[in-house]
Amino acid sequence: MRARSGAGFTLIELLVVLTIMAMATAGVMLALRDSSATTLEREAQRLGALLESARAQSRMTSVPVRWHTTETGFVFEGLEPTALPTRWFSADVRSDFVGEAILGPEPIIAPQAIGLVSVSDPTRRLVLATDGVHPFAVQTRPDAAPGTP
Repeated sequence: MRARSGAGFTLIELLVVLTIMAMATAGVMLALRDSSATTLEREAQRLGALLESARAQSRMTSVPVRWHTTETGFVFEGLEPTALPTRWFSADVRSDFVGEAILGPEPIIAPQAIGLVSVSDPTRRLVLATDGVHPFAVQTRPDAAPGTP
């Protein structure tokens, strides 16, 4: 039996190492998601849940509820001041919505859309919208403008 003449690695060994490194790099890149995008998405989901909660409370009490922005966050008129939160979790999120969203008490409301924008990166924008029957949800179309579900 002959001893191995070269003291290097085989091509298969090098390919295996490169594959492992590529998979590890891809895993790290997926784990390091952009924080402003994550914050904006989280705030949009939270606001959608708050709007639906206010809508349900409006229907339950037969009291009209209106949502609008303030300098420090937002307010739900028609509910107890402590019924729902009125501030963003992150100072990086603002709404570019002008006017007020009517949330009830009728079971079917007018189609409405609320735009959220990142303060640190104004190109990042999400739109929460409802067609008046379905719950508020984050729009999948990035070019949707406020007021167009």
